Amino acid sequence: MKSLFIFNHQPYDGTDVTWNGLRLITALHNKGEIVKIFLMNDAVDLARESTTKPELYDYDLVAILLELYFNGVEIKACGTCMARCGLNKNQPYFSDEIKGTMDILANWMIECDKVVTF
Repeated sequence: MKSLFIFNHQPYDGTDVTWNGLRLITALHNKGEIVKIFLMNDAVDLARESTTKPELYDYDLVAILLELYFNGVEIKACGTCMARCGLNKNQPYFSDEIKGTMDILANWMIECDKVVTF
């Protein structure tokens, strides 16, 4: 099974939306499932080097995403959103390779069995 997760929320928005999505992705990946992540809107901050964990948060969401990336989970961030969205607009990302397009997202949606949004 292949699953695509699309994130839209600012990572540290006062909810556990992003954290719960990352937890589910980690569990699926650990079970050997193929998982892909596409970041849109303010969720692109999840992949920025300058995004830091606020004191009130128990978990470093950026570190969780990086661990998934280094463990083989494909991650792309909307190229348009990278320049237009997030609290840290125009700040660098942990990798230039994550820049994505709507064409990539469309192809991922076609090839994946499940699409989940957070």
